[in-house]
Amino acid sequence: MSKAASDPSKPGIIDRLRSRYGWFDHVVRAQERYDDRQGNFFAAGMSYYTIFALFPLAMVGFSVGGFLLSRRPEVLDEIERRIKHAIPGEFGNELITLMDTAIASRASVGLIGLATAGWVGLTWMANLREALSQMWETRSDKQGFVSAKLSDLLAMVAAFGAMLATIALTALADPKLMRSVLRWLGVPDFTLLGGLLRVASLTMAAGVSWLLFTWMIARLPRESVSFDSAMEAGAIAAVGYELFKQAGSVYLQSVVNGPAGAVFGPVLGLLVFAYITTRLILFATAWAATSAENLRTD
Repeated sequence: MSKAASDPSKPGIIDRLRSRYGWFDHVVRAQERYDDRQGNFFAAGMSYYTIFALFPLAMVGFSVGGFLLSRRPEVLDEIERRIKHAIPGEFGNELITLMDTAIASRASVGLIGLATAGWVGLTWMANLREALSQMWETRSDKQGFVSAKLSDLLAMVAAFGAMLATIALTALADPKLMRSVLRWLGVPDFTLLGGLLRVASLTMAAGVSWLLFTWMIARLPRESVSFDSAMEAGAIAAVGYELFKQAGSVYLQSVVNGPAGAVFGPVLGLLVFAYITTRLILFATAWAATSAENLRTD
């Protein structure tokens, strides 16, 4: 064995790459911060609360559907007729009875679902803020219960609104949906126009994502930081988020064709989407927290 190979003081390949490439050194620092502050643990917890929120949201959806159907008896009769035609026998009758029961109890189901969804959402936001604070390694004085919940409520509404906007803009970039929108607006459809609108919708979605993630990284931690530290990390998270949304749309199109995929595919897709998105946000926050200027400040 040569002396150079056995010399313990000689830096390894990772250390040599870190000293040579500043961006690689930053990646390693961010990953170390992410691991030290238990980023995977927080991402798993956020994914759990995301899936848990589906059930109260479904209750709210059933309640809204019940109110709409109660005002349209002809639509309700048509649905019952189709159920009897598609599922004859006792099982079809049980489905109709279950639907009638849900419509009759629509008010209580909606209130319970709305209250549960609000509680789950506030818990989700509180955990996200704690996770981001961990990436920044910040601690602040504990807020009062009411002020903390009001702050979490406003942050939750803003975050979900922006996320829905980015998803809607990304969905609008789908060629089939784009043609439908153009026909609905009465705009002649030609290849160049569709391509330009597709690029414009994706660009706007990426821009909204960038603003959203920059705001989340800088303002959601319990002790806010400057936007300058979060803008680069927000751009990284936005690009990764948009790429992941495109891959997710391909996944959903491939799994919803079969009966099993139609039932379990969206749920599994949402679970993976929540986990990867949370990991992306936390890593981007760790990237901002371990930038050279912030380390000098610390």
